[in-house]
Amino acid sequence: MRFMIFVKASPDSEAGILPSEELMTAMGNFNEELVKAGVLIDCDGLQPSSKGARVRFSGDQRTVIDGPFAETRELIAGYWLWQVKSKQEAIDWVKRCPNPMPGTDAEIEIRQVYEAEDFGDEFTSKLREQEERLREQMKKP
Repeated sequence: MRFMIFVKASPDSEAGILPSEELMTAMGNFNEELVKAGVLIDCDGLQPSSKGARVRFSGDQRTVIDGPFAETRELIAGYWLWQVKSKQEAIDWVKRCPNPMPGTDAEIEIRQVYEAEDFGDEFTSKLREQEERLREQMKKP
């Protein structure tokens, strides 16, 4: 099972305040544990929403909305992609994580990633072949 782990933004992360060396060291050590356990697939921090954009879809219309975005607690400051055996294992790993926003309340969200078998008959053999081909292409430098 794959899970996407979202670190929710804070006023500091949205202001572009970078983590301290102490927090970066603690997160680096945590990420090392994840790698050694064979859990970590990918991870990164995200720039503040002021440097981002959203594209709103309404029928055939596309509207671009530049950041920053309101509701900081709904924004994402970083993520991990993990391969684990269960949601409980993902929860257990998150509970071991250093507080990503020291000095304030922080929240990390855990969401399971869809797997091919979750889509049933709608995910035809042709679509499966396409996905496999694309995944192989993504691995190439």
